[in-house]
Amino acid sequence: MPLETDTSRRTPAADRRARARRRTAGFLATDTTAWLGGFLAAAWTRYEFHLPPGLLPRAVGIGVAAALVHIAVAAVRRLYSGRHPLGSLQEVQGVAGTAITTSGIMLLALLPSADRPVPASTPLVAGALALLFMLATRFAYRHRRDLAMRPDVRSATPVLLFGMGEAGQGLLRAMLGDPRSRYLPVGALDDDPDKRNLRIGGVRVLGGRQHIAAAVRRTGATTVIFAVANADAALIREIREATLETGAAFKVLPPMRDLVDHRITVTDVRDVRISDLLGRRQVVGDLPLSTSSLTGRRVLVTGAGGSIGSELCRQVMKADPGELMMLDRDESALHGLQMSLDGRALLDGPELILADLRDDEGIRRIIRERRPDVIFHAAALKHLPLLQRHPGEAVKTNVWGTLSVLDACREVERFVNISTDKAANPISVLGYSKRITERLTAHAASRFPGTFLSVRFGNVLSSRGSVVTAFQRQIEAGNPLTVTHPDVTRYLMTVEEAVHLVLQAAEIGRDGEALVLDMGEPVRILDMARQLIEQAASSVPIVYTGLRVGEKLHEDLLGSGETDTRPFHPLVSHVPVPALDPIEITGLDPYDDPEKVIEQLALLCVSPLDPLFDLAQETPLRR
Repeated sequence: MPLETDTSRRTPAADRRARARRRTAGFLATDTTAWLGGFLAAAWTRYEFHLPPGLLPRAVGIGVAAALVHIAVAAVRRLYSGRHPLGSLQEVQGVAGTAITTSGIMLLALLPSADRPVPASTPLVAGALALLFMLATRFAYRHRRDLAMRPDVRSATPVLLFGMGEAGQGLLRAMLGDPRSRYLPVGALDDDPDKRNLRIGGVRVLGGRQHIAAAVRRTGATTVIFAVANADAALIREIREATLETGAAFKVLPPMRDLVDHRITVTDVRDVRISDLLGRRQVVGDLPLSTSSLTGRRVLVTGAGGSIGSELCRQVMKADPGELMMLDRDESALHGLQMSLDGRALLDGPELILADLRDDEGIRRIIRERRPDVIFHAAALKHLPLLQRHPGEAVKTNVWGTLSVLDACREVERFVNISTDKAANPISVLGYSKRITERLTAHAASRFPGTFLSVRFGNVLSSRGSVVTAFQRQIEAGNPLTVTHPDVTRYLMTVEEAVHLVLQAAEIGRDGEALVLDMGEPVRILDMARQLIEQAASSVPIVYTGLRVGEKLHEDLLGSGETDTRPFHPLVSHVPVPALDPIEITGLDPYDDPEKVIEQLALLCVSPLDPLFDLAQETPLRR
């Protein structure tokens, strides 16, 4: 039976090995020719282009000997093993080192002989010429291969890159090294005058921000990609506006903090988001973070299906926990969470726990049986106007639900309660209930051996029910954007920042305190509404509805009497929280008159350090 010789049956790995062998054979032949040619050229020029009789065969023989020495030295140095990228600085160093060593050996072999076959200077000149030829051959091969790797000009979108720093150059190389890339860089822009006319990968820097329109016309680019690492919002807005005026599309490369765990790729390029355009500094990249304390630990996240909870689960998964338990009462949210984590949602694994904080016995049983080491408590009702109308629901979920979890945490090593800036000087049911959870957590810290603390931060951009999400839906429907007051401001964070702070708290937080992130300057909601309208190229009007009951014009990060101490990091405040004995909340009646429930919640927020504490103690709770 004839042997199978069909090359179509070869595996891709076999094809790669065959190509590598052919390339190695080609470079061996090229390097041998370089030494032969180098010795001939060195001897020829030494005698001013008139070789004495018999010198030609001697020069050829010495050249062959030098080529054999070169191959031996290259074998020792593993020059042809492919351990260095072709044309890289490391390979240049390897080739140069091999050529210098070969020249030195040939020179030492010739010097002792009185009757030298070629002049003593020949190995030095021949080595230099051979090295030049070997490097030129490799660079030519590398250039040809790089050209073959570029995106197809017929299908790729021509783009200009703004920003030729580390991020921009990384993106440029990623585009030029992917033949399937949907973007083809045709030019670059950078405000640094030292980079003017610089060429990177054959792509030239054409100017700065003032040259955007001219560069678009000159290159025919249809998209400008903003690739400045950690740029401020003002610069992003300016470049975006200049780009849109030319008729080109505008894309951005995410900040470096979002790309730390992988190399920059073309798929990282995305549309601009409202968080990119806001006039605030995002500080998450300035916070050192280690999740090593979660590695191998059993971690429970309550409210796992929510915006904060789901991102927490994704980040905790990266820390390689021993077990991640995800608890929520919303089965659809758990379905979506498992789909985002695993790419499937069979809902048949023990990691998903369908339970309600209001089921006191059920929560206790879950924690007793699953025995988590670390708990991130993100479950809560959060919509301020609804809770203001139904304060009893805040009592049952936010207050009693948190107490149920805390009471079951006697064996837990670390408990992180997720609070809100509305708990500082609270005036709403949401703020009251979250301040009470901070105080209950502080009480647990005084009773149990583990570490119990809270994390307090502002509004989370693009979370479910957030102001950004509401504005976007109003714009899509063509409805007016409703803003409560033209001067209202809020502290805003991305979900990544919020989760980063929660994980930071798990690392550095101390018993009974609340951690507060320095979120920079608060953002004017009216400015954000205008940015969204402009971004969507919409003409919907803005309507002022007035502040609702329980809403503040400006939020506080720290309450009255709280001192701002930052012992571990200049961006994280550690605030001591006075404990609240759970016996104090047993008199709450969620079914009582709403106004009375609100009054009782407000009284429970008053700490012993507050001048109103004595008055609060004299006011009996309804039982």
